[in-house]
Amino acid sequence: MVEEERKFDVDARFSLPDLSACVPAGGRVVTRPPVKLRATYYDTDDLRLARAGVSLRYRRGDDGAPWTVKLPTDVPGNRHEIDRRGDAERIPADLAALVTVYARGAPLRPAVTIRTTRVRHDLIDADDRILAEIADDRVAVIDGTQVASAFREIEVERKAGRRKLLRHVATELLAAGARSGEFTAKHVRALGDAARRPPDLVPPGASPGRNASAAEVVTYALRSDISRMLAHDPLVRLRASIGNGDTAVHQMRVGIRRLRADLWTFKPLVASWVMPLRTELAWIGMMLGAARDAEVLRARLRRTVTHDPVSQLDAAAVARIDAELVARHEEALDRLDLAMDSDRYRRLVNTLVLTAAAPPLTDAALQPAVAVLPRLVARQWRRLADGGRGVQGAGELDQAAPDDEWHEVRKRAKRARYATDAAAPAIGPAAADLGVALAAVTDALGAHQDAAVAADTWLGIALADPDNHSLAITAGRLIERERAAVIASRRDYPRRWADATQDRLTAWLK
Repeated sequence: MVEEERKFDVDARFSLPDLSACVPAGGRVVTRPPVKLRATYYDTDDLRLARAGVSLRYRRGDDGAPWTVKLPTDVPGNRHEIDRRGDAERIPADLAALVTVYARGAPLRPAVTIRTTRVRHDLIDADDRILAEIADDRVAVIDGTQVASAFREIEVERKAGRRKLLRHVATELLAAGARSGEFTAKHVRALGDAARRPPDLVPPGASPGRNASAAEVVTYALRSDISRMLAHDPLVRLRASIGNGDTAVHQMRVGIRRLRADLWTFKPLVASWVMPLRTELAWIGMMLGAARDAEVLRARLRRTVTHDPVSQLDAAAVARIDAELVARHEEALDRLDLAMDSDRYRRLVNTLVLTAAAPPLTDAALQPAVAVLPRLVARQWRRLADGGRGVQGAGELDQAAPDDEWHEVRKRAKRARYATDAAAPAIGPAAADLGVALAAVTDALGAHQDAAVAADTWLGIALADPDNHSLAITAGRLIERERAAVIASRRDYPRRWADATQDRLTAWLK
């Protein structure tokens, strides 16, 4: 669940204004009896969680599950909130796993205890739906048996209401004397300056400009890739979808692919000791890949089945195929869980955090980006365009070539695209436009690969159950539809490649 919340600082004399004007006609404001909450927050000795905007707490005093993890999102004030039942003496294992990329194996211990007296005011509409909760919290930070410090704050959390309701409530609170500032969690305020230090994982920062050095470009690329990978780690563990049909598994895998590609492209600018990272990234990427393949195949099955609504396929046979994909998906996710809970994975995460903090660059990276990067990107371009090592050049792909050869070109196209994307901020519009054109190339080749793999999968499932004639017929019909998609992708590809080879896009590579 994503929690959408705003905080306001108030003093002890603050009086909550009448908020009845914020609710729609027929609605009302309901004030609940005060409750006393006692929350203990867990963290590492150096407060890795708090510094990263993460919290893990055990709280008593309300009816909800006592254990909660809150994870940051891309939107300030919004957090992923995950609750679990459990006793006070043991952190639920799945919640401890959710903070792996933040704790990175360091022990989790009680860091601070806070006591809150909360008066909740619910904004309710005419249908008795809670639109928003306003919590008036008086907070005491406990040190042993003493109160070390105290403060008061107002929390406004959106429930069934629209986002503009939060703005309306905020206007009323500010008019009454509340102060709106940077979103700061209670435990961070309680822990003080130590919890406000920068997180261990250094964010990418601002995109490099046209006058950037090669070091700045490579640093930005590596930090972006690492951040993308690690930000999706908890969401992968939660089996989360992230909108528009995308999944955390896919986004984490993309982060790994880009990181491996960038390390290879910029190899002359990176210290040699970091290159074995590519092997470890390939290991966890393979685990993600198996889960992602099953995701893609299930989605593809649903689309392919409905491709011709006039010619229906046997529902039982389709269900049989889907059941096989579900089993594969669950098996892949189980193996992924084991991998992500291993010491090997924690060591990899630690190395990635250290790499982002101080990318191991060589002296060659101190040169201007425009003097160094075109040559490095051009290597990936030539491997794509000219082929070699048994792989046809991208412009010479035979329409009758085996599917595997098309897939090899796709992999080279991805590396060329990632290299171009990384260099684009320093090179300028031509590189950015080439990246867009190469994305279209990889999309066409990706559609080809998805259809080819699906056809092979449907065949394999049918062959594993040779006595099921309805399954064989259904699989055959699905295969024909997939092979038609393969042919369509092959016909579309030359146009995509021609677009990517325009002189205005590639001149900077020469």
